[in-house]
Amino acid sequence: MTEHVWSYTSTSGHLAGTDLIGYKVEASDGGIGKVDKHSDEVGDAYLVVDTGVWIFGKEVLLPASTVIRIDPRERKIFVAGTKEQIENAPEFHRDKHLSDPTYREEVGTYYGPGIPFGGRPA
Repeated sequence: MTEHVWSYTSTSGHLAGTDLIGYKVEASDGGIGKVDKHSDEVGDAYLVVDTGVWIFGKEVLLPASTVIRIDPRERKIFVAGTKEQIENAPEFHRDKHLSDPTYREEVGTYYGPGIPFGGRPA
């Protein structure tokens, strides 16, 4: 089951309604980009991160459960996993992420259950 990957943990520091667009995103081993889009919807929360030149402009979809901590003063979001794990995640599809349950299941399975990423080694 992957339903819990689409929810923020109670310890992340997330405050519903906070605009996270433009926040820098940090993996366990360094920066991965900035938030381009996000959702706070209960059970369907996520971040879309623009990775810039790091992985050739690829966007990644991060379920809310990957968020470890949000620092509003520094405008940074710290996420579970390494840059390599995020780079190897299923490719983000802007046209499918809201409408295709198979795609959402694929992403949810990659990132969960458990952090980091279904127990995959860092």
